[in-house]
Amino acid sequence: MLLISGCVQKERTETPVNNESPEAGKGDENMNIQNIKLFSSAFVANGSIPRKYTCDGTNINPPLEFEGIPEEAESLVLIVDDPDAPMKTFTHWVVWNIEPVAKIEEDSIPGVEGINDFKKIGYGGPCPPSGTHRYFFRVYALDRQLELKAGAGRKDLENEMIGHIIAEGELMGKYSKK
Repeated sequence: MLLISGCVQKERTETPVNNESPEAGKGDENMNIQNIKLFSSAFVANGSIPRKYTCDGTNINPPLEFEGIPEEAESLVLIVDDPDAPMKTFTHWVVWNIEPVAKIEEDSIPGVEGINDFKKIGYGGPCPPSGTHRYFFRVYALDRQLELKAGAGRKDLENEMIGHIIAEGELMGKYSKK
């Protein structure tokens, strides 16, 4: 038996690491990712989200509108999250295979819904434990429909999106409990 011992110096490689950032799911960085304008008639960008759309109110999704969806888009994905949550970014809503249309109606189920961090399928509105939190509504236009079952989680969704994002946009609103 021959036993070899020693130190090995590892070479650094330039492999990107995916730490579930807002950049997760982009995949092919050579793709020209277009911009989608995302807005709501319920609140302005960087403004306060009305109580109606939170756990303190009716807890329904706000209406959302999009401009600039590419003609070649086959579906949209919507992810709503709170990066100010105490332990980690808290996911409030994941929806995919949304028809590439210009509007999502208030209190609607626009596509296939996944599980959120409340451990429920569907929309879970802003519900900060304390202070003012930011809530990001992110839309992604994809070049295909996703073959993902209802109830899947965000990580599975983001993995399915890799290499298929052709456009994206975001809207941020804030909320604090009264």
